[in-house]
Amino acid sequence: EHYGIVEGELGGIYQEKNGAAGLPEFGTHNNRHILDKTKPTTFAELVSLSGLTHGTNVWANNAEDLIDNKGLTLKDVIACRDDIMTYLIAKGMDSKESFDIMEKVRKGRGLSSQWEQDMKEHDVPQWYIDSCNKIKYMFPKAHAVAYVMMAMRIAYCKVYHPREYYAVFFSCRCDAYDIETMLKGEDAIYERLMAIRDKQANDPRNVTVKESALESTLELALEMHLRGYHFSNISLSKSEAVNFIVDPDDDKAIVPSFVGVSIVEARKEAAFISKEDLQKRTLVNNTQLAFLEKIGVLRDMGEENQLSLFNFL
Repeated sequence: EHYGIVEGELGGIYQEKNGAAGLPEFGTHNNRHILDKTKPTTFAELVSLSGLTHGTNVWANNAEDLIDNKGLTLKDVIACRDDIMTYLIAKGMDSKESFDIMEKVRKGRGLSSQWEQDMKEHDVPQWYIDSCNKIKYMFPKAHAVAYVMMAMRIAYCKVYHPREYYAVFFSCRCDAYDIETMLKGEDAIYERLMAIRDKQANDPRNVTVKESALESTLELALEMHLRGYHFSNISLSKSEAVNFIVDPDDDKAIVPSFVGVSIVEARKEAAFISKEDLQKRTLVNNTQLAFLEKIGVLRDMGEENQLSLFNFL
C-alpha cells in the first residue's frame, strides 16, 4: 500500500497487491508472493525477507511452513546467518558456541547432538532446532541490508518520481521490447501480456527467450499506463539512442529510444528532410524504416530529397 499501487486502485485488469514489480530484490513473481504472504511493515522485516529468499532451505520447507502452520512472523523465523548467533546469545548461551553453531548451520552442516542438548537447556524451542537442521545455506545480514537499501531508494523514485523511474526501468532493466504494442496503450499491452502468460502456463516449452524477457517489460508498461502515464511515439527530434526519456512536451509521457545510435549522431548535424535522407545518413535498413513508417514516426516526411526540396520551395 505504501507504493500507492494496490489491487483495485489500478482497475480490475491488474491483480497485483503491491507495487514491487520492477524493484530489485522484490520484483520477481515469487518474491512478490512472499511479500503478499508476510506483509512486512518495517525495514528490518524487509531485510529478513531478503535473507529468506537468498538462502537455501531457509524459506521453502522451513520458514514458510512455520509462518503458515505455527503462526510465526518474519520477526520470529531464522532469516540471515547473524540471526542465529544473536538469538542464541540472547538466550544465554556462550558467545563462542553461538558463533560456532551459526557457522555450521549457515554452511548446511546442521547441529551436533551436544549443541541440540545445550540449546534445549537454554529454552530454545524445538521448531528452532529443527529449522537449523534444515538449512543448507544462509545469507549474511550486511549483504541483505545493502540490497534492501538499494531497493528502497528505487521504490522511493517509483512512488514520487514515476516518469523518471519508468524511463530508467525501460532503459536499463529490459532485455526485450514490443514498441508497437506499448504505443497502442493499455488494452493492447494487457492482451499481449496475457497471451505470453497463457503460453507460459499451458505451453512453457514453446515460450521463446524474447517472450520470457518481454513479460516483465509489458507488465511494467501496463502498470505505468494504469497509473496515468503513457508512451509518446518515437520521435526523430526527441528520442535518444539508447535511453527512454521523460517527454519535455507532455508531463504524463515518456519517449522511447531508437534501437541504434546512428540516428542521434546524424541528427546532430542537420534535421532529416526525407526518408531517403534518413537512410543515407544513418544505419537504418529497409525493415527498420518500414517499422518507423508503420508506427507513424515518418508520417509527415517525404520519400525523396528532391521532392522534399521541391515542396519546401
